[in-house]
Amino acid sequence: MKAHRQLTVVIKLGSSSIVDEKTHQPIVSVLALIVETADKLHQNGHRVVIVSSGAIAVGLRRMDVEKKPKVLARIQALAAVGQCRLISLWDSLFAHVRQPVAQILLTRNDIADRTQYLNAQNTFAELFSMGVIPIVNENDTLAVSEIKFGDNDTLSAITAAMVQADYLFLMTDVDCLYDKNPRTNPDARPIEVVEDISSLVADVSSSGSSLGTGGMSTKIVAARLATSAGVTTVITRSSKPGNIVEIVDYVQASKQASSFSTDPTETPPLSSSVSSLQPEAPSKPPLHTRFLPDPHPIRDRSFWLLHGLAAHGTIFIDDGAHRALVSKAGLLPVGIVKVEGTFSQQEAVRIVVLPGVRQNTTTSARPNGSQASTRTVTADHDSEERGIVEPVEVGRALVNYSSVEIARIKGLQSTEIQSVLGYADSEYVALRENISLEKVSRPVTPGRDT
Repeated sequence: MKAHRQLTVVIKLGSSSIVDEKTHQPIVSVLALIVETADKLHQNGHRVVIVSSGAIAVGLRRMDVEKKPKVLARIQALAAVGQCRLISLWDSLFAHVRQPVAQILLTRNDIADRTQYLNAQNTFAELFSMGVIPIVNENDTLAVSEIKFGDNDTLSAITAAMVQADYLFLMTDVDCLYDKNPRTNPDARPIEVVEDISSLVADVSSSGSSLGTGGMSTKIVAARLATSAGVTTVITRSSKPGNIVEIVDYVQASKQASSFSTDPTETPPLSSSVSSLQPEAPSKPPLHTRFLPDPHPIRDRSFWLLHGLAAHGTIFIDDGAHRALVSKAGLLPVGIVKVEGTFSQQEAVRIVVLPGVRQNTTTSARPNGSQASTRTVTADHDSEERGIVEPVEVGRALVNYSSVEIARIKGLQSTEIQSVLGYADSEYVALRENISLEKVSRPVTPGRDT
């Protein structure tokens, strides 16, 4: 089916999808089917990105190493060897259909800088204009825990948001999500459409293969990231990549049929013969789980602040400060209750609301004529009425002051920053343009970057 508009489709493949877990031999049959599918999408006028794991697994095969080592330097060396072979495989297979490809290797550091993030976006855009299919992987040769995405599910979601994709396909070893483990529960039911991820009840017992780092739970996290950026996210079986085209065609046909039937400007048919112009209902697609995109997505700078940066610490704020942020105000020191972690100016931090806390500051005159503030903390029953009963992460921010400085000025009026620090770079701890709030607040685990 020829598309009515150009779509951007991101396909994520895990190591176990394209490399045999025991022999570490690339599964050429699956790779060839992926190439055929990507080429078909491209021929239909779509833009395609492949996020491909497998460098370490292919390196194991190339160097005749039986098991994945535990020493980081050895793993990274194998990744360097394997990445050469992996991109060579992709390039040789795509050469059969005369389709050029490009290699893009990323770490979180590469997109932590806003300018580099925009440069990456521009590179993708230029490759699309040239008719090239980018093949993305995490740069395992350089990445350490502090700058890793953690798994390629997360990388694929961030990539999908970066290129403003229409679809993200997370390929795995099952057809879809189930409400229970289908291997042990014959009555397990497939979950075909997910509108609200926060209310999802599904089996996530799959923990990934010995070659990879992800599992079903990381795919749900990736789906949350991608759908928040307006990307329809699909989980489907990697051994049947042809399903991708069928699913895209089905969803697009469903949207077309829906818009036809609900268009208020559509003139009713004059006769039954004219009614045949209405699009036919699309046939049922292959089994898959589809996560619907947020109708009001977070994009561009807001998404970059929330998900492109690793948090270096946490700022805990009271409910009044949270209300001010929601009202598009900046973060003032008076609303900060405490600070956790060590970070510098212009580094990213989590913003966490402490429910049931309200700070009251009174000002009095010192004998020398200067002003002194007294801060008291009281219960805030408004947050309890709104159902907020535990600390929740509400967003991320780039801060104007370090953790040490914020610890000294927390709870104070902005006019007091100068007298406490001896300087005042800004009246705000974080400017509103450097703050991005989550649409759905989530419980926070102190000291852990989720």
